Amino acid sequence: MIKSVVSKEYQELQKEIVKLQEQWKQQIDRETIRPNLDKAAMASGIPAASLTAIDFEISLFLQWIEEINSTLVKFNPELEPKLASIGNLLNEEVAVKWIEEAFSINHVYFVGFAQANGLEEWIPQFLAETALRPYLQVTAEKVQKDIDKVVPGAGCPVCGEPARIASLEEEGKKVMHCPRCLAHWHARRLECSHCGNEDHKTIQFLTIEGDAVSQIQVCDECNGYIKIIDTRQYINKPSAALLDLNSIHLDFVAQENGYNAVGIKKVDN
Repeated sequence: MIKSVVSKEYQELQKEIVKLQEQWKQQIDRETIRPNLDKAAMASGIPAASLTAIDFEISLFLQWIEEINSTLVKFNPELEPKLASIGNLLNEEVAVKWIEEAFSINHVYFVGFAQANGLEEWIPQFLAETALRPYLQVTAEKVQKDIDKVVPGAGCPVCGEPARIASLEEEGKKVMHCPRCLAHWHARRLECSHCGNEDHKTIQFLTIEGDAVSQIQVCDECNGYIKIIDTRQYINKPSAALLDLNSIHLDFVAQENGYNAVGIKKVDN
């Protein structure tokens, strides 16, 4: 099997976006991000970012949207007419709304915005999410040392993104990674990140022919899965976002076998 079904051009685009986000993080005044870590709330699965006061600099957010547009057009000139109206649609009020809805991963809002403004469906959420991530990543950096016990099924303890990718690191330790905010946390090797199941009889590992570094952990209790990459075999380890992108073939295999990116705990009758 081909190890990546993502085109080389799209991989290069994502690498460029990751570089931009690293640059944008340096423009953020870290004092404008003020976590208020409530241990009880976090123990119940509330993401740390929801407990954090963030003073977004709207002018920066709008500037980053412009930079994303320019980058998209550089890699695909055919997108220029499709993105041309974005600058006219975005003002401070709309930008604040985009931040709020991207923060809560409100796909329905962005689909409606696209339809109302004659845009392709993917464009508004992609732009908003890409420009939001530097704030989430700085938040994750500030609270990383406080991430301890993670609640199965609650997703990333910082931003709430569904858990979906892990790496095997020194001594074979399993570390979960969030491709959205780049938070990471240790997990038990034989544990479902969606429902907490630890029964070796109902947790299996699917391997991919021709792919020596990847496997898919699947849970028959909730039909959930996560991707596990042995990054010990990488000379240069990619970011969690690129690791997630380049392992999308594992998502296809898992879903073709009836497993879901977000597990659903079975209820006994």
